[in-house]
Amino acid sequence: MSWLPKSYHDTIKKFWQKVRGVEEETVRARTEEGQFVADDKSTPDVNEAYTTVEVKKSGKRGRPKKKK
Repeated sequence: MSWLPKSYHDTIKKFWQKVRGVEEETVRARTEEGQFVADDKSTPDVNEAYTTVEVKKSGKRGRPKKKK
């Protein structure tokens, strides 16, 4: 589906994230031992030190509490 414009892919991605109740968050990349990954200077257009992770949205759900 590379023939579709990038904005279309972003719109579809945001839609499905909203349906599933997740958000994208940028976090520091870690190795299997738990240490931070350094950025590779030979690839200036890619930042290996950060990755994107999907996390569940935290929000209030359910009935609102009654006021007395």
